[in-house]
Amino acid sequence: MELREHKSSFFVYAALRALVILCMILQIFNRNYENVFLCFLTLILLVMPSFIQVNFKIELPTTLEIIILLFIFAAEILGEIQEYYIKISAWDTILHTLNGFLMAAIGFSLVDILNREERMKFQLSPVFMSIVAFCFSMTVGVIWEFFEYGMDCILQFDMQKDTVIQTISSVMLDPEGRNVPMVISDIQDVVINGQSLGLGGYLDIGLHDTMKDLLVNFVGAIVFSFIGYFYIRSKGKGKMARRFIPRLKKKEADFLQIVENETKEKTVADSTKRKK
Repeated sequence: MELREHKSSFFVYAALRALVILCMILQIFNRNYENVFLCFLTLILLVMPSFIQVNFKIELPTTLEIIILLFIFAAEILGEIQEYYIKISAWDTILHTLNGFLMAAIGFSLVDILNREERMKFQLSPVFMSIVAFCFSMTVGVIWEFFEYGMDCILQFDMQKDTVIQTISSVMLDPEGRNVPMVISDIQDVVINGQSLGLGGYLDIGLHDTMKDLLVNFVGAIVFSFIGYFYIRSKGKGKMARRFIPRLKKKEADFLQIVENETKEKTVADSTKRKK
């Protein structure tokens, strides 16, 4: 049934799965077992959209599902194994912007499902729902940056990529030890243990990368929050928003409606009995 409903997303999944398996085989021959693990993890992540739809009775729009699948492939296989994070300077920025947009859509749907469920008696304004979607997206972005920082500190990874800058400002450089920032500009090189690194500037250890990631996540979240706002204002008539907002499966929604009707009928019957 899922295959019939999502033919295009299934073909995308099948193609990406084949590419990941091919990449895994190549990594096994190269004895790069860390990348083999990444391939195995990617295979698990590619199944997650279907797993969520089947087990949680949530319908992911085809557009959203395909983008999620491509996002996973782009982040793990292209970004990590093929080193696109290094080869293409904007690769990480693109993915974090897209992540902010998608997480806002998912956060919006969580509230939208409750807002449409009459038994919950929610009547939330479009502004409030947009704010919740924005906050959900930013929270996910912050938690991911915590994860990157933890991996860098504990396992000595470099998930928070360094940035070469020419100017720094620090109170630690004040010769009198006061809270006065001292600015050093036009930095041309960094020397470690007497050896020049030839970087052409100072090596910032992840701060600029983290703030850039959060900023573009902010942009993606803001964009979808506006889209979601007008979607609610138009009472669900926006075609673009529907492509990104998960919803309850139709059969599940019908089941909830049946349960609600049966509850109402039972209440009316009990009330009639008491009157008699």
